[in-house]
Amino acid sequence: MGSQDPCTSSSSTMELPTQEIGDGEFLSEEEDEETPSNVWGRLFPIGESFTAMDLIKEEYTFGRAETCDYVFNSPLMKKHKCFQAYSKVHFIIRRVHSSTGTHVFLEDKSSNGAFVNGEKVGKDAKQVLNNNDEIGLSLIKNKAFVFLDLLASDNNRFPKEISKKYTVTKVLGRGACGEVRLAFQKGTCSKYAVKIISKKAFSLGGQNHQNISPQIQSEIAIMKSLKHHAIIKIEDVIDTPDTVYIVLELLEGGELFDRLANKGSFSEDRAKLYIYQILLAIDYLHRNGITHRDLKPENILMVNDDDDTLIKVTDFGLSKFVDAVSMMKTFCGTPNYLAPEILLTAGSGSYTKAVDCWSVGVIAFICLVAYPPFSDEITEMDLQTQITGGHYSFPDQYWHGISDTAKDLIKKLLTVDPKKRIAVDAALKHPWFKDESMKKKVQKLIEAHSDSDVKQMSPPKNPPSLKRVGQSKNERPAKKFNLKQ
Repeated sequence: MGSQDPCTSSSSTMELPTQEIGDGEFLSEEEDEETPSNVWGRLFPIGESFTAMDLIKEEYTFGRAETCDYVFNSPLMKKHKCFQAYSKVHFIIRRVHSSTGTHVFLEDKSSNGAFVNGEKVGKDAKQVLNNNDEIGLSLIKNKAFVFLDLLASDNNRFPKEISKKYTVTKVLGRGACGEVRLAFQKGTCSKYAVKIISKKAFSLGGQNHQNISPQIQSEIAIMKSLKHHAIIKIEDVIDTPDTVYIVLELLEGGELFDRLANKGSFSEDRAKLYIYQILLAIDYLHRNGITHRDLKPENILMVNDDDDTLIKVTDFGLSKFVDAVSMMKTFCGTPNYLAPEILLTAGSGSYTKAVDCWSVGVIAFICLVAYPPFSDEITEMDLQTQITGGHYSFPDQYWHGISDTAKDLIKKLLTVDPKKRIAVDAALKHPWFKDESMKKKVQKLIEAHSDSDVKQMSPPKNPPSLKRVGQSKNERPAKKFNLKQ
């Protein structure tokens, strides 16, 4: 690629708006109900400078040359940091009929590479394109399209309440409560994340799911009305007899969990930036009568890939749809973020919004040292005893250099007695957050985005590793956390 990468040579990256699809470039909602038989595939744009495309011919060329079927020459595309890295003919999509059936191939013709699901194809090499495959250009992170094979698409399995509004494509993630898929709104191609929750897996509020529509509709109205910079925006909630579909704004900065897994512990200033925003979100939820109950790094989403970024809390609505007993069962013995009072009642008792403050304490601990305060890898006592007794420590080999005020806030959050545990409003006034430069940074990020007592234990020889909720002892993140030495 040479000594200077055209994709990264600029000192700053322009934040580009999502480009709307012009008339005639994509099927309207009405037209989509009867897709012409000659349309065999579609490309949905996941990069901000790309547009949608229906595939009718057997071969299409993509690149900067004016002779290409899809020309990289729009004003937004020319402003993109990777524009100079695109080749005159960057790749070809070809549909081939053979004795083994009909197959779709992507052929890489570029100097800087085309990617399928993050894997570089290689100049003049071919890669089979399957339904919901992701196409990237020049850089792994420069995602352009999702390919939809209309002959292989499973979109028909979704009910009309969803399919008439959205085209649902690739799986973005799976969790204890269901899966999340990428979806495109019909008519505009706006991108969303759809959380799909099967009612067969959970009882909803302890009731039979056929009899709770009024309750769900009430909760939907509350959830959709929430507006806060640190709360994921809920665009729609569609309740069907078997499934709940929660349509959310799409954030592309990933989970806090993955950020920790890839980068290890944060500096104290960066951890403070994130925890302050989480507390602002929880304060807003509590003031609106909502207790999250399932706070964990997987439910904290980053707006973008920058180190200094806004965060948004998600999955707060699940506490309204999934009762505590069902939720407890999903943790499979690894309730690392659950408050002691939930464990002591096996999820069947009544508890207050103080449970969220405990979870924030666990998250703050992890952000500072990249390992959890409570773990089944600690052999001195079992995990539940650690949590219900509040047994954790700040060993010097991992906590040197971290301020006493940070530790003091964690102690106040990880107080076993919920009546003595610090509340969210008091936590926001804690001395650790008397940092005007941090608060100004949060405000600038908001403005930019809107325009676009503890029992000591002997420290372990090796700190416990972090794992996703519901993960067994033998399963670990693909990348182990880098511990702060």
